[in-house]
Amino acid sequence: MTLTATPDSGARLPFDITRIRRDFPILKREIGGVPLVYLDNAATSQKPVQVIAELTRFYRDHNANIHRGVHTLSVESTDLYEGARARIGAFIGATDPHEVVFTRNTTESINLVAHAWGRKFLQAGDEVVVTEIEHHSNIVPWQMLRDERGIVLKYIPMLPDGTLDLDEARRIIGPKTKLLSITAMSNALGTIVPLEVLIPLAKAHGATVLVDGAQSVPHMAVDVRTLGADFLAFSGHKMLGPTGIGVLWGRMALLDAMDPFMGGGDMILNVNMERSTWADVPAKFEAGTPNIADAIGLGAAVDYLSALGMDEVRRHEIEITDYALRRLADVPGVSIFGPMDAQQRGGVVSFELEGIHPHDVGQVLDTHGVAIRTGHHCAQPVMAALNVPATARASFYLYNTTSEVDALASALEATTKFFGMGG
Repeated sequence: MTLTATPDSGARLPFDITRIRRDFPILKREIGGVPLVYLDNAATSQKPVQVIAELTRFYRDHNANIHRGVHTLSVESTDLYEGARARIGAFIGATDPHEVVFTRNTTESINLVAHAWGRKFLQAGDEVVVTEIEHHSNIVPWQMLRDERGIVLKYIPMLPDGTLDLDEARRIIGPKTKLLSITAMSNALGTIVPLEVLIPLAKAHGATVLVDGAQSVPHMAVDVRTLGADFLAFSGHKMLGPTGIGVLWGRMALLDAMDPFMGGGDMILNVNMERSTWADVPAKFEAGTPNIADAIGLGAAVDYLSALGMDEVRRHEIEITDYALRRLADVPGVSIFGPMDAQQRGGVVSFELEGIHPHDVGQVLDTHGVAIRTGHHCAQPVMAALNVPATARASFYLYNTTSEVDALASALEATTKFFGMGG
């Protein structure tokens, strides 16, 4: 059964996990003779046959460059590319699809804002506020801008339970705050950030707000009309789409006021030997031949998610995460980091196994067919706050099951015995 629906069609399909799993060919794989249990979704999600087929169809039937030709293939490619933009915009509640800028990923989207907005509108002494739980991609660009322009970078600290210190946030966000750049959900801990508290704090001081939605947009309903932010960045590969395609949504007034990120073809209005003028948004930020096929593939992924309904996706992940928190807590030697209430976190559970380095845990789990992520998760400040070098991280998505959580728990128990830690 094909899962397709446009975001505004109102069509919904029952959340049937058995049928959903049939759409993901890679889940049929075996690793070392045992069924694959894929629990590394915070790093990248798997792709359904509908997305794979759409990529194949584009290259087989329509492949041509866009915006530059009058022949049939070019017109078809342009229509597919811009159609994907419109559906992705509708998926996040954008009122104007031109506010959707295609990038490579969340990292590029944040860097685009740092370069095209930050360099133009931030001055020495202006304050940019981030948090201690950010991914490196929402720290490093601002550190680079600090070193270049003399802005002041401030961090909202993390509490021991993995949530943010909101009292400190109220102290840090103030009249000098020009930008609040904040994740909606920690990739390292799964902590869901109370944007409904922090965004109004920043707006009360006239600050601009950028939300890193890399972990939130794939897993829960996001509507930029009510979010209150000025920019939203996210990646296609974490939400069933291809790699190499990301999105920056921005308010049109801000995008219009920003300078281009890169210069070249398709982002210009006119070029002569003395000067150039820029195309309208979003073309102003999409220099050169874009990632046409993968933008179209992301459109197919959005159709898939829309057919399921993001509220259903979130409901399923809460159930899986709640089960995982309880199941793993019963495994001897396991310590879980972050909030213990599944309602406060996304489908991410970071943990350590007493006496065993996370890298070794990950390698042994792989022999049991269980794929998790180990390391600092591009969130070294989080690791420093936890006083650990790294964690093991299991992350869930719409196709994961409680039986796969059981497989993870059993593999962890086997890992303890393998290293002779179980007595």
